[in-house]
Amino acid sequence: MVEVIVLATGGTIASRHDGSGAAVPADDGAALVGSAGAVPGVAVTVRDVVSSDSSALTLDQLDAIRAAVADALESPSVAGVVVTHGTDTMEETSLLVDLSHGDPRPVVFTGAQHAADSPTADGPANLAEAIAVAADPGYRGLGVLLSFAGQVQTVRGLIKASTTAPQPFTGGLPVAELEGSAPHRLLTKAAPVAGVRVDVVASYPGADGALVDAAVSAGARGIVLAGTGSGNTTVALADAVRRALAAGVVVVVSTRIASGPVDAAYGGGGGAADLVAAGAVLSRRLRPGQARIVLLALLAAGVGPRWIAAYLGR
Repeated sequence: MVEVIVLATGGTIASRHDGSGAAVPADDGAALVGSAGAVPGVAVTVRDVVSSDSSALTLDQLDAIRAAVADALESPSVAGVVVTHGTDTMEETSLLVDLSHGDPRPVVFTGAQHAADSPTADGPANLAEAIAVAADPGYRGLGVLLSFAGQVQTVRGLIKASTTAPQPFTGGLPVAELEGSAPHRLLTKAAPVAGVRVDVVASYPGADGALVDAAVSAGARGIVLAGTGSGNTTVALADAVRRALAAGVVVVVSTRIASGPVDAAYGGGGGAADLVAAGAVLSRRLRPGQARIVLLALLAAGVGPRWIAAYLGR
């Protein structure tokens, strides 16, 4: 039998409804694995890392999850690792792990759309599938993966696109369509992200620069703009970006749009072309949540703006 380690971190997959009717983390990793049932040919070891809604995870906890994955892979007898996680911020945590995952063995994230005590609980099936993927040598060398609702995809570019659909995630590369290795760009040095402040500021009609200025005043080392369209914003917000850049803050431009590239196609004082001319960096593929994770990791590793632009610009 091959060994797979399951790291439990909470989320809907581990949640049950309390007296008020709200779903809260309740089940530990052993309970989750028990509900999934035995996977033929696989011996499962369970480790509880944290127990939290993923929306409430701190950067310290993200560092702890990444460290737990690395620790699980210290043993050469382990075939792969599964991380059970809430869907709200699975795209962020999985990417942070992916940025430093140089081991060919699979690390597979999974979760659920319905709580463990729901009549339509999907966690057990998702977990059983994820364990099978982690144990399968055919998934080696693809970086960190998401296994959810019968689909396996890479986590770079991943976004949660639905709050209710059985398969809520899109944006990753479907493993079934890959030929050979998946694009997998590692950081040269992984460092804890706790203690690094990067804020996300949204653009919208009439947005001024108050939130950008506040982020700078609060000590942000980086700001990610959730722009409109292909990465555009207002003139007032663009002026605030210039002030932030002058203060030494790295500004990355993403978009609130679910698909399509971020591009410096528009000017007019607040377009992405104006932001790039001022010194901002385009996140051409990654949406704000994942762009923030990359910026956090690169700043923590001491990477300068030039290399941040090169990393996010592809």
